[in-house]
Amino acid sequence: MLPRRRLGQTDMELTTLSFGASSIGQEFRSVDLGESLQAVRVALDSGMNFIDTAAFYGRGMSEMMLGRVLPDIPRDQYYLGTKLGRYTGEHFDFSAKRVTESIDTSLERMKVDHLDIVLCHDLEFVEMSQIVEETIPAIRREIAKGKVRYVGVSGYPMKMFKYVMNNADIDCLLTYNHYTLQNDMALELVPLAKEKGVGLMNGAPFSARLLTNAELPPWHKATPQVREVAAAAAKHCADRGSDIAKIALQFSIANEDFATCIPGSANPKRVAQWVEWAQEPMDETLVAEVKEILKPIHNWFYIEGRPENNDEPVAS
Repeated sequence: MLPRRRLGQTDMELTTLSFGASSIGQEFRSVDLGESLQAVRVALDSGMNFIDTAAFYGRGMSEMMLGRVLPDIPRDQYYLGTKLGRYTGEHFDFSAKRVTESIDTSLERMKVDHLDIVLCHDLEFVEMSQIVEETIPAIRREIAKGKVRYVGVSGYPMKMFKYVMNNADIDCLLTYNHYTLQNDMALELVPLAKEKGVGLMNGAPFSARLLTNAELPPWHKATPQVREVAAAAAKHCADRGSDIAKIALQFSIANEDFATCIPGSANPKRVAQWVEWAQEPMDETLVAEVKEILKPIHNWFYIEGRPENNDEPVAS
């Protein structure tokens, strides 16, 4: 059984491992539709109780795929979260009107009657004051209608999370690539989140395949040095008879300040493997060795969205 942790001040207790549905929207590779559907079923059958998706993933494909699976599963057996505001690589719309439309569309695609969480997606690409003044209040109105239960934000820079927590009432947030073996900047958010009662979720423990033996997706922004150092860490794990992906997952799950860790895959065997790894003891010595190898790129990050919404570069 996967342990559960309370998400902030919500009534939701999430399993420490959740299912990220970006992969079934073909965000990383072309996928087999049957395998993708089976991956969702394996995740839920293995005990995961939270599914994270977005209107953006596969430009609707991820939600449509979930709509093929979820109607067969009792709604009280899982929590479901989606995101709005980002619809293509360059199309963002956080207006109140689009909030209503996006939520209704997501409900229809996934064939459910309510969403447990709705997150504002990648808000670093827009003027953040709109999120605070227009988007979050609009989602709150959908909560009042019973279509949504909780509201939050997701994105890349730490700066924008701090801005939102200090200026708006949110229930949770989803950070990605920022609590991994290579980057632990999300720890900056923990004190403020506890003060505000905001639940923390950690996505992408593998840093979009950087901390695996798989080929990086074409859009990955890792520099040659980052790729070289990460490859050295992966080789070290292999030489020790382990897999860097295994310790990366275990490391991210271990921190109890994050309610859940959300990797994603359209491969059902991979999903089952993660559940096994999550329940095995972590090799603390190997983790320490890998973190030492990764030191030259510790907390390396890239610029995402508007420069003014981003964090200050790490001093070299």
